[in-house]
Amino acid sequence: MFETQRKILVDLLKKQGRIRTKKVENAFLETKRELFVPEHMKKHAYVDTPLEIGQGQTISAPHMVAIMCEELDIKPGQKILEIGAGSGYHAAIISRLIGEKGYLYTVERIPFLAEKAQKNLKKADVKNVTVIQADGSLGYPDHSPYDRIYVTCASPKIPEPLTKQLKDKGKMLIPVGRMISTLTLVEKTGDSFTSIDLGGCSFVPLIGEEGF
Repeated sequence: MFETQRKILVDLLKKQGRIRTKKVENAFLETKRELFVPEHMKKHAYVDTPLEIGQGQTISAPHMVAIMCEELDIKPGQKILEIGAGSGYHAAIISRLIGEKGYLYTVERIPFLAEKAQKNLKKADVKNVTVIQADGSLGYPDHSPYDRIYVTCASPKIPEPLTKQLKDKGKMLIPVGRMISTLTLVEKTGDSFTSIDLGGCSFVPLIGEEGF
C-alpha cells in the first residue's frame, strides 16, 4: 500500500515541477515517510501536507522537502548541516543524495524529537546522519565548514553563526520571517554573500539564541 502511495506522490510532485531531477526522484522513492510519522498518522504519510509529530512541531510537506532538495543542488560526498531534525524524514532524503561518502549532521533542540529522529533514522537504515540535541540557531561548529546548510524552521534573520560555518562557494537555504516566511537561498563567495528570494513558505519558528 505505502509503496503505491509513495509512487503516486512522487508522480504528483514531478508534474508540479517540485521534483525536477532523477536523483531527487530516486531519493523520495527510496525513503519511507511512514517510518517518520506517529503511528496514528501513518495513513496520511503520503498526503502532501505537514503532519504533527508532537511537541508542537511538524514534519514538512513533501513538496517543500522536494523544493529544498532541488534548490540546494546537493552532490554525492558533501558534508551538510541541517537545523531542525524533526522526525528525521528530511535528513533521510538528504542522506540518499549525499551517498555513502557524504555526511549530514542534524541539530534538534527538543530532546524528545532528537531521540525520536535517531530511532527513526535507524529504522530506515540510514547510517550517514548524526543527530545532535542542541540550540540549532548556533549551528554546529564542531564539524564546520559545511558544503550546504539548510534550516527547517523560520528565522527572524540569517544567523551569523550559520554563515560562518558555511564553506566558500557553499549554499544555505533558510526561511526568513515568522508565520509567513521567505525561503531564502544564500550563496557564499569569500566573505561575501548573495541572497535569492525563492518565494513564500510557512514553518514553525526557530527557537534559540540567534532565533526567536
